Amino acid sequence: MQDFLEYVVKGLVEHPDAVQIEPSDRDGLTVFQLRLHPSDMGKVIGKQGNTINAIRALLQVGSAKQGTRSALEVVEDASSEETSDE
Repeated sequence: MQDFLEYVVKGLVEHPDAVQIEPSDRDGLTVFQLRLHPSDMGKVIGKQGNTINAIRALLQVGSAKQGTRSALEVVEDASSEETSDE
């Protein structure tokens, strides 16, 4: 599923080299944390969240076919948040 997410997200963004997807397991649920270039955030989320919701729906269907459960989180870069708080 990680390869699928990388393929879809990298096709949407202007900075595909900045895309990072990190899987983590939480109580039988694989959570994919998506990090990307700040200027690409809007492209992945889409108007009213339609694009990210479509990606999440495809992820759920694909993982259900494999007999697993998956979720997707878009994570903002923590270093930019820390510098703006100081």
